[in-house]
Amino acid sequence: MKLILAPDSFKGCLPAREVAAVLAAAVRERHPDWEVVELPLADGGEGTLDVLVAALGGEIREAQVSDPLGRPVRARFGLAGGTAVVEVAEACGLQLLRPEERDPLRASSRGVGELLLAARAAGATHFLVGLGGTATCDGGSGMLAVPGLREALKDCRIELLSDVENPLVGPTGAARVFAPQKGASPEAVGLLEQRLEAQAAAIFAQTGRDVRLLPGAGAAGGLGAAFLGCFDAACVRGIDRVLEAVGFAGLLPGTDYILTGEGKSDSQTLHGKVPYGVLRHAGAVPVILLSGRVEDRDALAAAGFRRLVQASPDALPTALAVQKKTAGDNLRRAILELFP
Repeated sequence: MKLILAPDSFKGCLPAREVAAVLAAAVRERHPDWEVVELPLADGGEGTLDVLVAALGGEIREAQVSDPLGRPVRARFGLAGGTAVVEVAEACGLQLLRPEERDPLRASSRGVGELLLAARAAGATHFLVGLGGTATCDGGSGMLAVPGLREALKDCRIELLSDVENPLVGPTGAARVFAPQKGASPEAVGLLEQRLEAQAAAIFAQTGRDVRLLPGAGAAGGLGAAFLGCFDAACVRGIDRVLEAVGFAGLLPGTDYILTGEGKSDSQTLHGKVPYGVLRHAGAVPVILLSGRVEDRDALAAAGFRRLVQASPDALPTALAVQKKTAGDNLRRAILELFP
């Protein structure tokens, strides 16, 4: 039997490499003669930096940048030859703020610009930028305010990795859909929408590009709009780019099953998340979905997953389910029940 373990991170709980390691250890203990391939994945959000740097044979570097509130913070980026891997959340991520500090009206993406400059100074001319997990909703205004950034990146190639196709403004835009998740009140959402409209007008005045309704412009608090409008970036589906980088297609021959998963799977999984990307690229190999929680089962089954497995018992409170040891134990139990 050949089994590929291709999970995303279980957000706020276990990184993808630990999920794969827990599952692999259990399978190898029970079936030592099986070929088990550990393939941790990401889709542009959490974990993208580590997955891509490993796949590209690069190294992790650090730079001091501004956090969302302007405080100094050490942020990582990857470098593989002339290619830099940048996760914007390293500089302006929600995880950098305490819950009481979360306020998209104050949070700035300036640190992202500083991180890009650091990568450029290290020799990067090609950027793989993971969009996701930000505390900001400034349309990239903070990033664009970094002195010298536009000149430094003018001849560079930038690919935006994201699972988000939302426009910058409107009912499905950055403010109305994502800002409440970052601590914005209903009143703040209205003000943020006005700011994003003004930012789009400024980008149009400078570049002649209307970014308001571009797919992906609303990603990462509107950072997508700034990249698309000012740096001629290309927006690509993050999981597709990651699967290409890790050589997924080359691993498929002889594979009996692929197992993928994430912290919670539901109908949103079918919009660019890791498990659906794996399913789309799996060819004839059956794909099993093993996630912490599984909802919208009919939609997921109709998409083509061979089996749907929930690791956490229904009665287990989420606060307990996301504890590392509990999550690891539940994953181990679930895969041993799958492959007794």
